[in-house]
Amino acid sequence: MKSPRPLTHDLLKLIIDTFQAKVVKIIVVALKDETYFAKIYIESDSKVFVIDARPSDSIALALRTKSAIFVDPKLMNENGVVLQGDKIGPQLKRRLRNTKPEQFGDFNLGK
Repeated sequence: MKSPRPLTHDLLKLIIDTFQAKVVKIIVVALKDETYFAKIYIESDSKVFVIDARPSDSIALALRTKSAIFVDPKLMNENGVVLQGDKIGPQLKRRLRNTKPEQFGDFNLGK
């Protein structure tokens, strides 16, 4: 959906492009008190700068800049969900379609 004026993530991309920098990658790095944390890696003049950010902002920026998106392996091992078999895929899709955004903090595959 096209916005009549740049959204924050679009504006940030324009600023990064204007300074001839690039988003190298983003990494979701931690989960503390039910809040995820991420880092944005921006390269400019052969230097890499690491910026703390919300994962949602980081992912939105990575999608706009076609940058790599990673999750820290330790975080994935401790908190990731492995989906197995064909049965859970359609069930999970159905549940996600019926989940309101404010419910994601309470999301549990066992419900």
